[in-house]
Amino acid sequence: MSQYRPLTPQDAIELAKTLPGPFAADANLECREIGDGNLNLVFHITDQNSDKSIIIKQALPYAKVVGESWPLSLVRARIEREILQEEYRLCPGMVPEVYHYDDDLALTVMEDLSDHVIMRKGLIDGGTYPLFAQHIGEFMARTLFFTSDLGMNQQLKKEKQGRFVNPDQCKITEDLIFDEPYRIAEKNNYEASIEDEAEVLRTDGELHLEVALLREKFLTHGQALLHGDLHTGSIFVTPESTKVIDPEFAYFGPMGFDVGAVLANLLLHYASLPGRIQEQKALHERETILLDMVRDVWTEFESRFRGLWTSDLIDPMAKAPGYQDLYVQQLFRDSAGFAGAKMVRRIVGLAHVADIDTIEDATQRERAQRKALAIGKALIKRNRNLNTIGELLDTVATAVTSIKA
Repeated sequence: MSQYRPLTPQDAIELAKTLPGPFAADANLECREIGDGNLNLVFHITDQNSDKSIIIKQALPYAKVVGESWPLSLVRARIEREILQEEYRLCPGMVPEVYHYDDDLALTVMEDLSDHVIMRKGLIDGGTYPLFAQHIGEFMARTLFFTSDLGMNQQLKKEKQGRFVNPDQCKITEDLIFDEPYRIAEKNNYEASIEDEAEVLRTDGELHLEVALLREKFLTHGQALLHGDLHTGSIFVTPESTKVIDPEFAYFGPMGFDVGAVLANLLLHYASLPGRIQEQKALHERETILLDMVRDVWTEFESRFRGLWTSDLIDPMAKAPGYQDLYVQQLFRDSAGFAGAKMVRRIVGLAHVADIDTIEDATQRERAQRKALAIGKALIKRNRNLNTIGELLDTVATAVTSIKA
């Protein structure tokens, strides 16, 4: 039996040599550690004699961003691997294929996606992805519908819930998104220039009520098997392809949490644009592209989700007239609220987004932070009253106008 130890690049090469399939016996392997996240080692292994390559991802027993004082269970590696396999079954071609795994070493060997770019970086660099909304809408609709009581045998779903209890990762989410931004907390991280905004977050009772309701839903509503961290840093893209990675925060939770995560990160990038594009015509065009993408992500998801409801529903009581409309309406409202909560935490919480943090001009960076917070707070406060994606975008526009003075 393997005994856990963090791999070195040389260890990763030696492991790769033992795997059946990826490399020829005379392969000349090179390895780079490319992990830029907070929780894992990621090794990119290439054969210099061919064009073949693989990724080896290993979970660490602590959060890299803090150190060994923040221990984490290695069970998340098994959960991530099984989720990738489940997502691959439901959406072949939209997640990396798993080639091999070792649960004792908490590692997974998978398809290399080096021909894609991390979407966050691609957006920062000005990339356009015309098929993204269609792809991610399909991914979310299928993974959420077919792991819910609508599309999965209810007893089988309960059995799967037991396999995907993920307390350490859920605790991170519970603290970083639904708790710490709204009080003085050691892990909070924000620039002194927005201390007034942080104070508002700590004292706004109306906001706290809505966050408490969202937190309750995250804690108790085991609606479907979530990716759990579906942001633009967990998605690889090309103009023709979309691949979802890193589902180590997966658990059975409210569907709107995944949908909201995608919307939030598109809106965070939207908030960053004036700090990146000075020419007004180009800025307006790029902002329009981002807001259209937000609209299209929800529209594509809703259309596909309703289509699956029509073609693959297994719960007979869910055929009751009006139930589908009420279900989707609540899912939309949840998505808006969770999007807002994710935006707020990315400004004042532990882990930020490069879209905003890499804006060089301090004044423009502060404006982007305030814009993101205004949008996030508005979505949180209004989520239970929103009915359409048009109303969500109107809320965004109103929030942005409120900080222009």
